[in-house]
Amino acid sequence: MDLLYNFPLLASLIAIFFAQAVKVPIRMIATRDFRPGLAFSTGGMPSSHSAAVTALATAVGLEEGFDSTIFGVACVFSIIVMFDSTGVRRQTGEQAIVLNMLINDFHRFVNEAKGWNKKQQFEKRQELKELLGHQPIEVFFGGLTGILLSIGLYYWWF
Repeated sequence: MDLLYNFPLLASLIAIFFAQAVKVPIRMIATRDFRPGLAFSTGGMPSSHSAAVTALATAVGLEEGFDSTIFGVACVFSIIVMFDSTGVRRQTGEQAIVLNMLINDFHRFVNEAKGWNKKQQFEKRQELKELLGHQPIEVFFGGLTGILLSIGLYYWWF
């Protein structure tokens, strides 16, 4: 049960759950669109990936010291994860948007040209997930969320 006393792990998990939970009200305030499924999906504001890794790095720094080797490792890990979420994963989402447009155009063409709109398999197709990565502002606020949550938990917990 020592796992329950691992502050960096707990801070990271709490940061993930918090960031995922606040996506729904943030989206509702910003767009008046209530989408509870956002709490269980990737992408959106704030980045739960960024919140998790910055909470981890901050908690490690608070426990082990900001001059420790393990804090350095956690920082580099955080930078890589946040860079990836704005880079590769974001571009994958952009490509999914274009592919979904191409698929829609193709199906419209096929339906108009050959009357295939009556076939069930085309009605049941599933679009690629477009909301994979994050915009830089989402990563920033995810990171800030993780840092602030970790510091708050540390001084509240210890």
